[in-house]
Amino acid sequence: MQLGLVGLGKMGGNMAERIRRAGHEVVGFDRSSPKRDVDSLEKLVQALDAPRVVWVMVPSGDPTRSVVRELGGLLSAGDIVVDGGNSKWTDDQLHAQELGAKGIGYLDCGVSGGVWGLQNGYALMVGGDKDHVATVQPIFDALKPPAQTDESGQELPAAGFVHAGKAGAGHFSKMIHNGIEYAMMQAYGEGYELLEATDLVDDVPGVIASWTQGTVIRSWLLDLLVRALDEDPQLDRIRGYAEDSGEGRWTVEAAIEHAVPMPAIAASLFARFVSRQDDSPTMKAVAALRNQFGGHAVRAVAAQEAERPA
Repeated sequence: MQLGLVGLGKMGGNMAERIRRAGHEVVGFDRSSPKRDVDSLEKLVQALDAPRVVWVMVPSGDPTRSVVRELGGLLSAGDIVVDGGNSKWTDDQLHAQELGAKGIGYLDCGVSGGVWGLQNGYALMVGGDKDHVATVQPIFDALKPPAQTDESGQELPAAGFVHAGKAGAGHFSKMIHNGIEYAMMQAYGEGYELLEATDLVDDVPGVIASWTQGTVIRSWLLDLLVRALDEDPQLDRIRGYAEDSGEGRWTVEAAIEHAVPMPAIAASLFARFVSRQDDSPTMKAVAALRNQFGGHAVRAVAAQEAERPA
C-alpha cells in the first residue's frame, strides 16, 4: 500500500520506517527534516496514486489544523486523511465535517508507543467511518504490535488496535489513556520520593526494580523508571519539572462536563503545575496560615534572597 506521511520527527520518522519494513511505500514530507522525500505538501499529493491516504504527524493545535486545511484543498473526493497526532477530539469532529463536505474521508488515530514503537509496535485507537478504517487497515496492521499467542501457541485476540467509534473517538480514547498515564507516573514518583526520604531503605533503585516481577503494580512505566534510575540513581541530572501536553487538561475538562469523579488524574495534573514553581505561592500561603492559627514555625527566606529585586 502507498501512504503519504506528513511529519518525520521522533514518532513520525520511526512510524515511516516501521511501515516500510512491512513492505509498504511511504512518501514523507517534513518542513525541516532532511529525511523528507518531497519538499511540499503539493508535491506529496502529486506523488501519490488516487485514491490517496495521507497520515499527519505534526504537533496538535494550529500546526495540525493548518496541514489538514491545506490538504483539504489539495486532495480529491475518495482520498483519506489520518490525523495521528494528539489533537483534541473536538478538532476531529470539525475536520471530519469539513473534509466530508468535499468527499474526503477523515480518521483520527491516537497513537501510543513513543520512541519504542519502531521496535515494539504502536497501540492505535481509531475514530471514523468503518469503510475508511478498512481502507487504511494494512497500515494499521503494519504499525500495531505483533500478535501474541498463549501457552499452547494459539493466537490471542487482536490487541494494540481498536476502531473506537465515530470521528473523535480515537483521540478521545488516547486522551483518557494519557490521563491515566499522568496518574500512574505521579504514583510511582511519590513512592520513589518516600523511599528516598526514609533512612530505612538502603537500595531504593533495587526496591523499585524488585517490583517489576510478580507484583500487581508492575508495568512498562515501572520498567522505564528502573531504566532511568540505572542511568542516574539519584536523578541528580534532571530538574523536577514536568510539562503537560494537553491531554491531562482535556481529560479533566471532559470529566467535569460528564460529572465523572476523577480525583487521581486531576491531582496528578495539578502536581505538574506545582513542579514548575521554584517556591510555590500556594505553599507559602499554607505555611503562613498554619503559623497564624497554630503558631507553627515557618522557614524564613534567606536574607540574600529577600534583598533580590522583584
